[in-house]
Amino acid sequence: MKAWKHFITITHHRLFVMRGCFAVGLIRQGLLHDLSKYSPTEFLVGARYFQGDRSPNNAEREAIGYSSAWLHHKGRNKHHFEYWIDYSTRSASMVPVPIPKRYVVEMFMDRIAASKIYKKEHYTDQDPYIYYQGGKDFIPIHDETRALLELMLEMLSEKGEKETFRYIKNHILGGDKKK
Repeated sequence: MKAWKHFITITHHRLFVMRGCFAVGLIRQGLLHDLSKYSPTEFLVGARYFQGDRSPNNAEREAIGYSSAWLHHKGRNKHHFEYWIDYSTRSASMVPVPIPKRYVVEMFMDRIAASKIYKKEHYTDQDPYIYYQGGKDFIPIHDETRALLELMLEMLSEKGEKETFRYIKNHILGGDKKK
């Protein structure tokens, strides 16, 4: 039963992201979003730790100290900031690099979808921004990427999906999905 509920949850999540990506012209990204969640590496863990009100990856972390599903997921999905951490050529450390705009937009859509999935009927357009605010100081993300993500989250919070998606399509992506 948990496997079925997990399947329904990740599929609904993908559908929310697809709708958002399609609305701004990111058709391919919408179609391909989070397909790795159906792989055995991610799906079996997700089903085992499924709770319905939060990510099963957090439950796996609590149980074994890390999330094998997350380690697999973040390395295959460019809409996660963790994918864009690289070694610095100037110091012996790892640093965030700028994320192409189309993946920042997909990241934004992913945050909306996650909020809708976990908040259900209590979702508001402020929820993705509120969630982001709670952890933004711990996110190693490039300044340019942070500014763009925050712009979209703030706009969503203040002006809603319709106006924000129109702005993304016309001004952020501006017809060029390669950015």
